[in-house]
Amino acid sequence: MEQAWLEELSELLRIPSVSADPAHVSDVRRAAEWVRDFVRRAGGDAELVETGTQPLVVGEIRASRNADRAPTVLAYGHFDVQPPQPLDLWTSPPFEPTIDGEWLVARGVADDKGQLFALLKAAELLALGGELPVNVRVACDGEEETGGHAIADFLAADERGADACLIFDGGMTRRGVPEFMIATRGLLAFDLRVRTGERDLHSGMYGNAALNAIHALAETLQGVLPVDGHAPTQLHVGVAPLTDEERASWAELTPGAEMLAAQGAVPNDERAAEEFYLRTTAEPSVDVNGILGGKPGLRNTTLPVFAEANFTVRLAPGQDPRAVSEAVDRLIHEAAPAGATVELERGEPPARPGLVPPDTPAVQLALAAFERVFGRRPLLVRIGGTLPIIPALADKGIPTVLTGVALAESQIHSPNERLLLEYIPLGVEAARECYRAFADLG
Repeated sequence: MEQAWLEELSELLRIPSVSADPAHVSDVRRAAEWVRDFVRRAGGDAELVETGTQPLVVGEIRASRNADRAPTVLAYGHFDVQPPQPLDLWTSPPFEPTIDGEWLVARGVADDKGQLFALLKAAELLALGGELPVNVRVACDGEEETGGHAIADFLAADERGADACLIFDGGMTRRGVPEFMIATRGLLAFDLRVRTGERDLHSGMYGNAALNAIHALAETLQGVLPVDGHAPTQLHVGVAPLTDEERASWAELTPGAEMLAAQGAVPNDERAAEEFYLRTTAEPSVDVNGILGGKPGLRNTTLPVFAEANFTVRLAPGQDPRAVSEAVDRLIHEAAPAGATVELERGEPPARPGLVPPDTPAVQLALAAFERVFGRRPLLVRIGGTLPIIPALADKGIPTVLTGVALAESQIHSPNERLLLEYIPLGVEAARECYRAFADLG
């Protein structure tokens, strides 16, 4: 990797743009300004667009020739990062980029600053060399890590659109085996409250006679919890079927047993490893994220009459949030024990799943571009995470290439986040080849 590139990227990595922490609001803006200024130095125009939360960076680097007739490619990435805690687990300061063997270590280097840098640098190199064949529209946000929707709102209101969108915010399970993520899961969040009486009781006097709210909460949650590793059938409504190519790709990914072991995870059941990719990318999943009841941390003999929990449902590609939400409501109330008062409230607005048809010209051109760089055709896979921009792009009819050069071992969202040094210039070259290939979209 060129030293000048490393120094340039390090400037961005040193900005602690933690969107979840109000103390870093100004740092998120500084990161936005860095992206804006980069686009301007590349010969483009860019500005900060204020939203109700963090600013967007919106700009464009025009094609070197015949820009009015050239195809337009939207380049998206996010410049906010996860909090670095726990700090004592880092081997180097999280916002001081450090080379550790073959890795560049820093918070945000893989998710997503290093990958966004690859998109921007590729456009800059082509533009400064007078070889950029497409108009590169830049639209980046600073609230991806907090589930913000400003970028989706921007796209909904945008009238210009694009012929394709290129996103480097993914990665690959194995080295040297690139992947295109053609589907993302959606997300529903719920708050569940259960009350079983007027006041807490003495467990010696009323235990097994009066309904315990924590017991009732556990029984109620059973209505939506997985059985044998799969969400209830009622929550599978609308799931888009897998293609043969997608199923075949699983054989080339890291085996599920290794994926679980690498994270120190205990398999849910004996089939968890075998069905790893089915469960985590192609089906809905339910997870209880927090429970509160009684007097946590205190040993006592109280029978509590109030308990609450929050849980989330990951929506599989093809699913309608409203239909699944209604199914969750039915299952919860059917499972609640008689006499318990149950309140189920949906949290923040749902995030829809996304699905990209792999036979679109943009995806096919990008597959060929990556093959020229990596020497092999990328796998077509689904991912378990949620990316609101994917369905927003689909609503506008913009075909999307979602990929990246982070690895499963990049420790994203964890201490010592890292990106292979050699994959930074490789990512730049892959992005450059995609821009060249997209010239044929015209």
